[in-house]
Amino acid sequence: MRDGEDGRRDRGDRGGGTMTDDTTPAGGEAAASRPPLLKRLVRNRVARAVTVAGLVGVLLGAGTVAWRTDTFPLLSPDPCWDTFDDALVERVFGDRETVAEAQRLQTDPNSRAAFYGQCRITSYKDEEKEQAAGQLTVQVRRPAGYDGQDMWPAQFLGADMVPLGQGLPGMVSPVRAWLALPESCTGRPDILSAPAVVDLAMGDLADSGIAPERDRKDRAALAEAVVTVTNGVLRKLGCSGTYPAPSPDKLPGLVGWQEAEPGALCGVPGLSAPAAYGESLGRVRVGPDGGAARTCEAGGRYPPGGLRLTTVVDPALARVFSGEASYGGTRLGRAKGGPEGFGSIDVTRGVYLAQCQTGDVAFVVERVRPVGSKDRKGPNLVRALLPAYVEAEAERIGCGPIRLTLPEVLE
Repeated sequence: MRDGEDGRRDRGDRGGGTMTDDTTPAGGEAAASRPPLLKRLVRNRVARAVTVAGLVGVLLGAGTVAWRTDTFPLLSPDPCWDTFDDALVERVFGDRETVAEAQRLQTDPNSRAAFYGQCRITSYKDEEKEQAAGQLTVQVRRPAGYDGQDMWPAQFLGADMVPLGQGLPGMVSPVRAWLALPESCTGRPDILSAPAVVDLAMGDLADSGIAPERDRKDRAALAEAVVTVTNGVLRKLGCSGTYPAPSPDKLPGLVGWQEAEPGALCGVPGLSAPAAYGESLGRVRVGPDGGAARTCEAGGRYPPGGLRLTTVVDPALARVFSGEASYGGTRLGRAKGGPEGFGSIDVTRGVYLAQCQTGDVAFVVERVRPVGSKDRKGPNLVRALLPAYVEAEAERIGCGPIRLTLPEVLE
């Protein structure tokens, strides 16, 4: 991905799948062999800035040299825990100067089964590194839904996200990508926690969908990058096995905006927006089925959409909404008939977590920005749509029937 081509603003200047081997902990340090110390004497236009708590010794000839952040030894591993080699850096950033900073992977002090770490690679428009062109942020973490400051679903479950394919438990868009780490490596989370993931963010969400040719190229590069980095994380954590490389040419088509279909809002048969919102929700962008989640954004003008409908069918990932379903607003009673479930609703978001035949499924209705109604007399959009969406979508995916009744008054 080359930043700043075709007059387009630079991206990033703001801000259990099939495996080739068992993914059981290998014990001790990473089992995979490390690259030779003299692998490269001179890197290809790439500088390394390694963030560490103390001094790190680097063997150089017969002596030892210690260095800190912002110093650049000649011999150093590839960025992001030795995962980004020269070829991958060039595919993601083009022929630009780059600087990498990494927080080492470590165990979460609050959970022996969790790991976390962060890495940033910044590209520059000039060799003096005075004008940043783009930045890729890589994080290893357990997504926390909408708790606290973590807005992971808003960032990584957008309508433009498509399945990675190849049996990979992850998704990708032109500006975001994520891939779940196997529980056999990271440990099983508690009942309310989502699986550990490696996620990549580059650029602003609004950059997606502007230039199709560039989007395809960027999405292919991020798909390759997220799998490569995740395999490197597995090695670092001492786990055996690797995820297979993705096939960018087999990814679903880019997700674009289109006119909403009457009587089938967001491609859900039997679902319609309240009449007062017809003009404001006349266009939709609908993600494909076949992955961990399917999201639809609806709005009146492109971009962006003010309404967001999400269905998470991966049971482990659905737990990212468990906190919101439990404590996000007024509690919802058990649905009439169908599978058991629980949820909550407030004026901007409704969440229902159902125990379907395939496992937990999350149904989410969100008003992410103001949506106008005719004469400003439309009903509360979330309250009007949540029961209808849960019922119609549950039928569509084979989880129904679910008849959800809302409380008379929102607390």
